[in-house]
Amino acid sequence: MPRIQSRLAMAATAALIALPAAASPPSAAPTPPMGWNSWNHFAAKVDDATVRAQADAMAANGMRDAGYRYINIDDTWEGERDAQGVIHANSKFPDMKALADYVHAKGLKLGIYSSPGPKTCAGYEGSYGHEAQDAKTYAAWGIDYLKYDLCSLGDQMKATGSLDKAQEIELTAYRKMDAALKATGRPIVYSLCQYGVAQVWRWGGSVGGNLWRTTGDITDRFSRMTQIGFGQAGLSKYAKPGNWNDPDMLEVGNGGMTPIEYRTHMSLWALLAAPLLAGNDLSKMTPDTLAILTNREVIAIDQDPAGHQGDRVHAEGPLEVWAKPLSGGAKAVGLFNLSDQPSYVEVSYAAVGFKTPVKTRDVWAAKDLGAKTSYRALVPGHGVVLLRLGA
Repeated sequence: MPRIQSRLAMAATAALIALPAAASPPSAAPTPPMGWNSWNHFAAKVDDATVRAQADAMAANGMRDAGYRYINIDDTWEGERDAQGVIHANSKFPDMKALADYVHAKGLKLGIYSSPGPKTCAGYEGSYGHEAQDAKTYAAWGIDYLKYDLCSLGDQMKATGSLDKAQEIELTAYRKMDAALKATGRPIVYSLCQYGVAQVWRWGGSVGGNLWRTTGDITDRFSRMTQIGFGQAGLSKYAKPGNWNDPDMLEVGNGGMTPIEYRTHMSLWALLAAPLLAGNDLSKMTPDTLAILTNREVIAIDQDPAGHQGDRVHAEGPLEVWAKPLSGGAKAVGLFNLSDQPSYVEVSYAAVGFKTPVKTRDVWAAKDLGAKTSYRALVPGHGVVLLRLGA
């Protein structure tokens, strides 16, 4: 999917970083959203039947019971606007309201995609100049989540030839849709897809975002996943209930990584309190993939109600230790080995805030290890040992 890379867009957005991060209502996303998004696996091939099949699978395979709720349609659903300017879905989605009703009947929620620019990333109709109309249409359909993707708004910003005017365009665009969504009276999670340009984590909440992309697009490769995930170091103070840093969707199960690498992916996203949006075909999963996506203890780390994002504790070459504070004084700790070969990784619990021995549990092994003051593990290449320390 083409993405905005304009230098002017980056410079204009830089002026926003001093804005106070006024939080959106926590009730919209009190914990990081969990669900599925169509783009990573289906891209432009998504259609009504595909979405229904994903909803069927999520409801039946244990994902819904594990906390996954959103079925999100990404780009290419858009049709034309009628004479009154109302957006309609294209022929791939003959009745969006009926689709929403179907998804809701499964105990799930439906998400949709648009852009603050005239066109989406794939060249379909965006929401520029039609924000209130589109928000009303989404609410009437029964939409519960909006991914708002910068895309062609960058062209609008560049055309001004002025950084001040470009900044005004971007601020106005995000705030217009935020106001339009709120005016519908329907709770709709507002996801900004802005690629981390100009430290969006500092100001995403001030324009109404419940979550905001902190990175460029993920791909189903270990090198790209780790570049994005470990690149989140230092951002933990900007995440809290209702406002989440988003390092992009999960690639678990799409085939480009091994099961060990996918466990590393899932562990890192959980430590980051990242949205957990599966990007595979839920109707055709291996048992390994389903087990990774539905591991209750890993999900509990991601969804911990205190809402803290984890951060790097230590790094030495390809070996990293990350920790996330949990409710009740517990900590989740990840021991990561980014090299190709097995290696020992060690953590002193004093480094993560424990001065006395604490209960230690290996999360993926589902094994209690007793009370300890440190832990040393042989971690496979590209692998992780995920610990829960304390209560």
